[in-house]
Amino acid sequence: MADPAGTKLYSPQLLALSASLANYPLDSAFSRRAEARSRTCGSTIIAGLDTDDDQRVSRIGMQVSACAVGQSSAAIMAGDIRGRSERDLRNMLSDIEAWLEDAGATPDWPGFEALVPAKPHTGRHGALLLPWKAALAALSSDDPSG
Repeated sequence: MADPAGTKLYSPQLLALSASLANYPLDSAFSRRAEARSRTCGSTIIAGLDTDDDQRVSRIGMQVSACAVGQSSAAIMAGDIRGRSERDLRNMLSDIEAWLEDAGATPDWPGFEALVPAKPHTGRHGALLLPWKAALAALSSDDPSG
């Protein structure tokens, strides 16, 4: 079956990003924690975060049960999340949603271009969005321990 975007979805770059999640282990020491689940594909992500005095992310860890697209999206987010605020993540989530709906440009986040081949695969959109939703849920929780 030909790829609708003309590029391979599960590229070596995407698979390497998935493997890099080992750099972001989830442990019980995180001050904020939340779980997000995709209703479309069943993927789940538990995100643990610590924040600094300005409520910007200082550390992240995740437990990811998702396809390579969801894993890669999580790795891309984690790779540049330090120093980001809840507002930064909300803006990025909005940019991704607009891009997936053909209503916006490719989101501006380091490494995001690796996810471009997933755009025509609507069944993967839930997994692509999941890490951003999990991180936001952790940041916006009233109870910092999740």
